[in-house]
Amino acid sequence: MTRDAAPTPPSERIVSLDALRGFALLGIFVINIWVFAMPEATLINPTAYGDFTGANYWAWFVGHVFGQSKLITLFSALFGAGILLFVESKEEKGQPAVRLHYRRTAILIVIGLLHSYLLWYGDILVAYGLTGLFLVTLRDLEAKQLAGLAGIFLLFVPSMELFAAVTLGGEAIASQWAPAEAAIRQEVATYRGGWFEQLDHRVSSSFQRQTTGFIGSSFWRIGGVMLLGMALYRWGALTGERSTRFYRGLIAVGVVGVGIVVAGVAYIEANDWSADAALFWLQFNYVGSLLVAGGYLGIVTLYVRRRPDGPVTIALAAVGRTAFTNYLLQTVIATTIFYGHGFGLFGSVSRVEQYGIVVVVWTVQIALSVLWLRSYRFGPVEWVWRTLTYGERQPMRKTE
Repeated sequence: MTRDAAPTPPSERIVSLDALRGFALLGIFVINIWVFAMPEATLINPTAYGDFTGANYWAWFVGHVFGQSKLITLFSALFGAGILLFVESKEEKGQPAVRLHYRRTAILIVIGLLHSYLLWYGDILVAYGLTGLFLVTLRDLEAKQLAGLAGIFLLFVPSMELFAAVTLGGEAIASQWAPAEAAIRQEVATYRGGWFEQLDHRVSSSFQRQTTGFIGSSFWRIGGVMLLGMALYRWGALTGERSTRFYRGLIAVGVVGVGIVVAGVAYIEANDWSADAALFWLQFNYVGSLLVAGGYLGIVTLYVRRRPDGPVTIALAAVGRTAFTNYLLQTVIATTIFYGHGFGLFGSVSRVEQYGIVVVVWTVQIALSVLWLRSYRFGPVEWVWRTLTYGERQPMRKTE
């Protein structure tokens, strides 16, 4: 079957891939809203800020067990697969595949830099782009080689963290785990302030994530998952080509992953959320997230196979086809709600209330994506990305 990066008539394979991307993107917002709405430290230590009892505890628990690191893992795997999909489609057309990939990725990095420094420090696009520049050089490896290299990449971060936990203990993570109360108050005041005031935190945090944070952590985790995604693509797992038994097996693996993450919560609670236990605790979710992401792959693929034209499939696929636009739209909406240049609700919305906002944003994004694609071939940001990549205006309306 010829794979074409240009829009094609819907088929189960294409819809499956788009639905997975849409599912992952919507799920990512469940976790991203934590740091849109609250200080950065709450991403690793939910006790660092805000009410953590009753319904708010359970809101965190559900998000942590089923969302945190799981959906971004699935999305990263799909991005890795997308590198191969793009290169293969260009090569089949006789186009300069690698040159187009580098241009495309450079544009992604530029957009990511604008996103991170102008809007939100939690940007993932720069890390994706920088990693993608390297991974394309491995495109000719066989699936088993890609999977093996993925394993090496994925072992790097936990190995370093466990080494730090054994040699340094809680000191290795203390400043991140439990920032001084004055620092927390300052961050809240910063994001309740105007856009220029926010630069104090946003610029330094973005720079750290894109330099030492990238080299020491995210390159290895993201790179490992992307390599795994490339292997899964080669094996036909991400494009719905494997057997029903295979995907049911992935769901079973996902259940095991949930158990590991829950065990991690029990462990950190038994240790009173101490910094000494934190680096050990993080490993439970690190491993569990990979397995749960596999479970989601199985669930979504089997659902799409059963209901390829169902409303849920159509909704998820529409969001997936406009994922770039929707990712940036989530930032625009959330920063308008929580930051001082908008409604200034940073630090004052509970975890339960945050999920109410998530549902509203989901509803808006699904509706807009479905309606937009009735008339247009791409999302607006996708159209800009594609036009800049090819150096000529791409047809936007379906009638063009």
